[in-house]
Amino acid sequence: MKDLGPVAWPPEQIKTERLVLRESETRDRAAFIELLASPEVHTYLGGPRPRDELEREMSGAPEQWPGSFAVDLDGAMIGQILLRRATGHRRPAAAGKVDLGYLLLPRAWGFGYAAEACAAALDWLADALPGDPVVLTTQSANVASMRLAAKLGFTEVERFQAWGAEQWLGMWSPVAPSS
Repeated sequence: MKDLGPVAWPPEQIKTERLVLRESETRDRAAFIELLASPEVHTYLGGPRPRDELEREMSGAPEQWPGSFAVDLDGAMIGQILLRRATGHRRPAAAGKVDLGYLLLPRAWGFGYAAEACAAALDWLADALPGDPVVLTTQSANVASMRLAAKLGFTEVERFQAWGAEQWLGMWSPVAPSS
């Protein structure tokens, strides 16, 4: 289950300087299929899904559930932010914590959109679930994701072997207001 607990869903749209984080809509179908079928996007995620399979499975609006945000730039979806409870995780340090995931279309890479969208999602989560730590796992070979994790303030908890590669697990904790 992708449970975020007592969070009202969907939230108001989250607006940043350039982006909108919102619930997915029927108009996002093509972008979701492109995202899930992209070999570039899935280089470190076990490979893409077959496009024809995705076309059959996703007949209308992409799946909507608490913690799944479409990342919108100028009225078009360019990616997805995922916030979900880490259940059945291979690492005890992650179990039960909120897990941050993100996918952006290759044409949106290199412009800082991932950092902007992830930071906005983390800010929203810090208000929605005060004090909840967040984990992020990526392959240590994924240099761009490692840089983003550091930029967002994730600190390394451990490295481990899984899926035939070294994985990096980091944790982020919201800053508590000083009293």
